[in-house]
Amino acid sequence: MRDERNQSRAGAFRERHAGAGVELAYAGHQTFLKGDPRDVDDLDDVDVAVLGAPLDAAASNRPGARYGPAAIRKASAWWAYLSGYKGGLTNMNTRAQVDFSDVTVADCGDVPVFPQDQETSAESITAHVATAAEQAFPVLLGGDHYCTYPSYRGFAEAIDADSVGLVQIDAHTDTADESPVLGEHFHGSSTRLIAESDYGDYETVSQIGIRGYESPGFFEFAEESGLNLYTMRDVHERGIRDVVADAIERAADGTDAVYVTFDIDSVDPSVAPGTGTPEPAGLSSRQALTVMELLGTHDAVGAADLMEVAPEYDPTQSTQTLAAYLLVTLIERQFAE
Repeated sequence: MRDERNQSRAGAFRERHAGAGVELAYAGHQTFLKGDPRDVDDLDDVDVAVLGAPLDAAASNRPGARYGPAAIRKASAWWAYLSGYKGGLTNMNTRAQVDFSDVTVADCGDVPVFPQDQETSAESITAHVATAAEQAFPVLLGGDHYCTYPSYRGFAEAIDADSVGLVQIDAHTDTADESPVLGEHFHGSSTRLIAESDYGDYETVSQIGIRGYESPGFFEFAEESGLNLYTMRDVHERGIRDVVADAIERAADGTDAVYVTFDIDSVDPSVAPGTGTPEPAGLSSRQALTVMELLGTHDAVGAADLMEVAPEYDPTQSTQTLAAYLLVTLIERQFAE
């Protein structure tokens, strides 16, 4: 039994020192944006519900994205500290006045995953995202990019959608039919699985930042399927704002909502090296933040994830810091301005 005198002394100390109510970025529980830890069934009064999927069993290159959720949560504490999580700030990028007291974030912890059982892991992600999405705006922290497919499905089922568009920010298209090593369900096939699902179609999939190499005849495939493809060449030639505006409108056209998935390998590895499949010549951090600023203002966006952060490959911790800032930016534009 705890000594009540010690409890009262602690309470008296907190009353005497106003600073005792300020939690430093590196102190306390590591939840996203220092949000309240909540059970996924208890989100009735919550705006944003954060879940982690610490799973990288479907990765084809470097493992380590299983550590992404914890790293992103830890990095997000800086923005919680800046705002005291409840209070006003000026966003120096957008010039907006931001009031984080207008948004309630809860962290539901990590969903159960089964590294040797992809099917059961996918079922778990779908069930937990669906439960969160019935009550709040779901945000999933990955994990490899395969996790997006069951998360997308859970969101679509929760809102009883006929169709859900997808905006994918990524270095790779993830439209592979099958890997002779990893099969039909791996992180290179998630977008194909979404487009072929009951809720998706290539005509409502928009991809931003694609580069590197794809299968032979890929541009012909994109044209025939209706895939809205915006390569890094398009970003450079048209500008990121024009590309994002076009991408979100196409994903939202005729759909009930839009799911946003951000693969951190879309960002240039000189900025975000902590990922499993880095590709040179990617988005700058400024371009990446602009993507989330613009998507965050669109009413059709109803769910989001951030995938493929593998912190062990970035001793500077810059990758998870950017990942957290990207999600904070999206949430800010959705709920706190």
